[in-house]
Amino acid sequence: MLFEDTYRTIEKPSEGLFRDRGSKFLAFAYPINTEADLKDKVSLHKPLHPKANHHCWAMRLSVDRSVFRINDDGEPSGTAGRPILNTLLSHDLTNIGVVVVRYFGGTLLGVPGLINAYKSATEDALNQAVIIEKTVNDIYTIEFEYLQMNDVMKIIKDDNLGIISQAFDNNCSIQVSVRKMQVNQTLSKLNKVNSAVIKYNYTL
Repeated sequence: MLFEDTYRTIEKPSEGLFRDRGSKFLAFAYPINTEADLKDKVSLHKPLHPKANHHCWAMRLSVDRSVFRINDDGEPSGTAGRPILNTLLSHDLTNIGVVVVRYFGGTLLGVPGLINAYKSATEDALNQAVIIEKTVNDIYTIEFEYLQMNDVMKIIKDDNLGIISQAFDNNCSIQVSVRKMQVNQTLSKLNKVNSAVIKYNYTL
């Protein structure tokens, strides 16, 4: 099976809302690249909603959608984080995290009611979001002498590489983003540039 180098995520944060028998469920969806990204968002919500009873969340990461985490934050096991995650699965989204903040309305919803509430709040947030397709990119740093500038810049232009950062002096350095499917082709060209040193940084 060929490696997939595209995935579906959301373009920017979005919000959703669901109410049931006095309880209010506020959903916040975020595009993320790491688990720490989502935990930062969760920590921001707690002071914003100090009277909320629960801050439940789920996330998915990686192009093969293999990395996920859920947190019920005190709700009965399987009634909050899992329905949020299942909604992300059904929409085939990754590199995304959803936090659902619950204000208890005084009436117990029961297990089916909770599952439906967390699912529905998440659905509403995703319905408000713009779904986009992104490519998986490897990030490399290219170090080279100033005399090789034209050779390097021609490869960057021809292969349509994204420039993340650059520093030009007698010794130059450019950090570029290379689509996963074209890494071998691009590296083959760069390795032919005299004095160039190519270093892999990370995959995004």
